[in-house]
Amino acid sequence: MAEIEAEGRKQLARDGAAGLSVRAVARELGMASSAIYRYVASRDELLTLLIVGGYHRLADALEAVGRTGGARERWTARCLALRTWAQAHPHEYALLYGSPVPGYAAPEATVDPATRVYAALGEPLPEGGGWPAVHGPVAEDGARITEGLGLAAPAEAGVAVLRAWAALFGLVTLELFGHTQGAVADHDAFFAHHVERLADDLGL
Repeated sequence: MAEIEAEGRKQLARDGAAGLSVRAVARELGMASSAIYRYVASRDELLTLLIVGGYHRLADALEAVGRTGGARERWTARCLALRTWAQAHPHEYALLYGSPVPGYAAPEATVDPATRVYAALGEPLPEGGGWPAVHGPVAEDGARITEGLGLAAPAEAGVAVLRAWAALFGLVTLELFGHTQGAVADHDAFFAHHVERLADDLGL
């Protein structure tokens, strides 16, 4: 399975998600088509294998940093690790957070690996409060987020962290796909500034 996943990542980088082919992976590995289908029965299963593996690799990268220091230092370290991973693995990042693959619906098996990424980014939340009050459906969303991440924090914290995720992944995506060229002269400096302001918003 590891060899199939590794070859699938190579094919993803070369041909994109829409070009993934189980038969092509089998050919590159010197396997008969009938043999590889015992491991991955379809293109969708191959996509799921790559998505689950991508989430786990990204979560590993985030969890490997930000283990010491205060909440702000841990947040900063993990934000930088996210950007670094995305730049080193642009095709995998695009598969996880880019445009949906036509005809593919992610199964339940992708939920827990995806949650690992968000949990790593949510872990540095402060114990205290200070977030703007939320009500109604927004409060329900916030409570669902904190519960799903296993955080002992109020609904307001869940809303704040989702807003921070949106801003963080948004800038990483804009930079990765070239949308900040010509607008940002020093991407390292701008990203560092962005992360600091998000830390302020989170009360870190």
